[in-house]
Amino acid sequence: MAVTNPQPQLKRELGVFGATFMGLGSIVGTGVFVSIGIAAGIAGPAVIIAIAIGALVATFNGLNSAQLAASHPVSGGTYEYGYRYLTPAFGFTAGWMFLVAKTASAATAALGFAGYLVNILGLSSTLIVPIAFVTVAIMTVIVLSGVKRSNLANTVIVSVTLLSLVFFILVCLPRAITEGASNLSPTLSEVSLPNILQASALMFVAYTGYGRIATMGEEAKNPRVTIPKAMIVCLLLTMLLYITVATVGIGAVGVDVLSQTKTAPLEAAVRSVAGSGASVVLAIGAMTAMLGVLLNLILGLSRVWLAMGRRFDAPRFLARLNQQQTTPHYAVILVGATIALLVLLGNVKTTWSFSAFSVLIYYAITNFAALKLSPQERLYPKWIAILGILSCLFLAFWVESSIWQIGIALIIAGLIWHKVRRAVLN
Repeated sequence: MAVTNPQPQLKRELGVFGATFMGLGSIVGTGVFVSIGIAAGIAGPAVIIAIAIGALVATFNGLNSAQLAASHPVSGGTYEYGYRYLTPAFGFTAGWMFLVAKTASAATAALGFAGYLVNILGLSSTLIVPIAFVTVAIMTVIVLSGVKRSNLANTVIVSVTLLSLVFFILVCLPRAITEGASNLSPTLSEVSLPNILQASALMFVAYTGYGRIATMGEEAKNPRVTIPKAMIVCLLLTMLLYITVATVGIGAVGVDVLSQTKTAPLEAAVRSVAGSGASVVLAIGAMTAMLGVLLNLILGLSRVWLAMGRRFDAPRFLARLNQQQTTPHYAVILVGATIALLVLLGNVKTTWSFSAFSVLIYYAITNFAALKLSPQERLYPKWIAILGILSCLFLAFWVESSIWQIGIALIIAGLIWHKVRRAVLN
């Protein structure tokens, strides 16, 4: 019987600190700087409840992602878990949903960065697309250089972002203390339950960067220890940060100011409290956050393409690593090119809601796979996986109906491609 050579594996270079910062770099970005304003416009002061619901659902998913990644520490996240613990169709659907949703999110992050930069420098808005395109190219080159350098760049970006949010809290807290009673007191009964659930679905997306820790499981040192620790620490820090920012922001300026602009709600709040100079400081933090999101999405998306190439669900060349075996260079180039193409189109108005549906389906499959873990592999009780499945499927269909209808159509189209390709290969 012929002996086949094992697939080349990525080097294990990430510890708990590095993995946690990779997760924070993916989470603390578009979510805190954009989605809180959108969700506040939908749910009013009840956005704080929506943030808590999103955190609860994310916790179920994070714990199940952690135990899956610890037991099966390879690149690809739920794409790989679906194949191993469920069926190829489930695995493919997870990978497909991840790629569709996060590629569009990456383009949004690039355009968001360019928009903030143009505003600060007083440049023409016609430069937003070219600046975003160049930004994608630069981030792609950084990722091509390997995860160590990417991790260093990510740590710097996350540090600046967190400092800007601390600045936001410190600037707005005095007014939140004096005005909070009136701004936070409007009766929550005036906000409908459907609005709270829709806002919860959107806020859930703001937590989903923790999945980047799982998709990079092949590169984690001692994954059974590193991945769960990094996931739990990352979620706790994010939940605390989001609730604090939302409470202080609404308390200081009220829902109307926070939701008046979808692109820069925190900047608007700071400007209302402390003027344009303070808003520039916050804008710098927002820009670094968008860079962090873009960097980590290129990393995560390339690892999913790597995994799909290994299983022939995507062209085989995407599974090749560079000579140092530190990065799947062809997959990274494909991801960068795809994001750049979406940037050139410049039309990502419904990306956030579409990402909500796609990511909730992705994590429903994650939780389903966690149910199939053996007693030796399991780190947490089965009921956590059951609650994760139910909460994901429930929230997924509270986004706009046109969004989830398109999402289902894309799932069906992807499964047709998967079946046809498998038939051809067999």
